Amino acid sequence: MKHNKDDRTDNVDRIEYNIGKTIENHRLAEDMIETTSDENMKQTLKEKNLRREQALNGMREEIKDEAIDKQNEYR
Repeated sequence: MKHNKDDRTDNVDRIEYNIGKTIENHRLAEDMIETTSDENMKQTLKEKNLRREQALNGMREEIKDEAIDKQNEYR
């Protein structure tokens, strides 16, 4: 079995894209929370946004690490 080399050259771009989409989804959910009268939906959206915030923190840490590795040419 041939082992493929780990290509990390686009990781920073990919993480930046994921951060942007997660922020966009967070904002859309906040808008829905403000407009819906369904308490179950509000609670579900609040829980999802909490998970999104946790994911954002993780992605921000990951992007820092990847940016450092990219600057060091993945040594």
